[in-house]
Amino acid sequence: MNWWKRLKANPLAKFGAIVLIVLYTSVIFADLITPYKAEESVKYAALLPPTQIYWQTPQGEFIGPHVYPTTQGTVNLETGDRSLLVDFSKPSKILLFQNGHLFSTSGTGRLNLLGTDEQGRDQLTRLLFGGRFSLFIGIIGTAISFSVGSIVGAISGYFGGLIDTVLMRLAEVLMSVPSIYLLVALAAVLPPQIDNMQRFVLIVVLVSFISWAGLARVIRGQVLSIKEQEFITAAKATGASPLRIILRHVLPQTATYLIISATLSIPSFIGAEAVLSLVGLGIQPPAPSWGNMLSLSTNASIIVLQPWLIWAPAVLIVLTVLSFNLLGDGLRDALDPQNVQR
Repeated sequence: MNWWKRLKANPLAKFGAIVLIVLYTSVIFADLITPYKAEESVKYAALLPPTQIYWQTPQGEFIGPHVYPTTQGTVNLETGDRSLLVDFSKPSKILLFQNGHLFSTSGTGRLNLLGTDEQGRDQLTRLLFGGRFSLFIGIIGTAISFSVGSIVGAISGYFGGLIDTVLMRLAEVLMSVPSIYLLVALAAVLPPQIDNMQRFVLIVVLVSFISWAGLARVIRGQVLSIKEQEFITAAKATGASPLRIILRHVLPQTATYLIISATLSIPSFIGAEAVLSLVGLGIQPPAPSWGNMLSLSTNASIIVLQPWLIWAPAVLIVLTVLSFNLLGDGLRDALDPQNVQR
């Protein structure tokens, strides 16, 4: 367990792990955190800024943290600014750990911590529910692509000959095509009538399909040296089948590399989903994902007048990618054979 001690002693890896735990816990328990629904629109509440929290009434009476019902007023045609209509006669106290949610309000006032979008939907709620698509596509996609890549690489390296030639030429063809162009082309031919869950599954499959080739070549190279070692010869002498030798003896020898590589590869799946959703080929509205929420950045007026709609998903994508990279670097240092020998 020395590698675990070294990993815990790495402050950057610890920071990345904590951030990822918080993010995944938040999206899994989104229903318990926010009292709103991801697709719930509120009339006259479009493009509201983050809700201001008050402690005193306009008359100076202290009643604790509360909010007031807020709607959009008129728009200044010269500047584009929107006035806010706040009903100070209806204070709504902020409630914590009540009504089955982390926070809620006691009245008609809504607590939009990150504001609302162009359809009056709570931005924080959509970030939490959208994170389920954006975060888990990385986990599931990596699991599929690494399973395929490691098995193909192990078979290619172990058997060699014609099997090795065919599999590696296929891998080289996939690696020669720019992945983002292939991904966009494949996503563009998805049937328009499929729902978002089916689209999510297809995106995972497509991203996994173009991601296993590079790993397969690396695993093949490792297997070529592993299969010449004495314990493989001993397994063959006992009559073990090639499949058993590959699964029980060869692939476990590559586990360290697979763990580190998988951690560093998850961000690429998250980025692929964000790019597809950004260009309208990923998860389709009204269902949220961080990618399609970021698509508002194509509207210059949104960037200037409602920047909170852009910064939140952008920061979460960057923070998630950074955290996985920090954790992956920490695992690489902790599992380094030179460090293990010390």
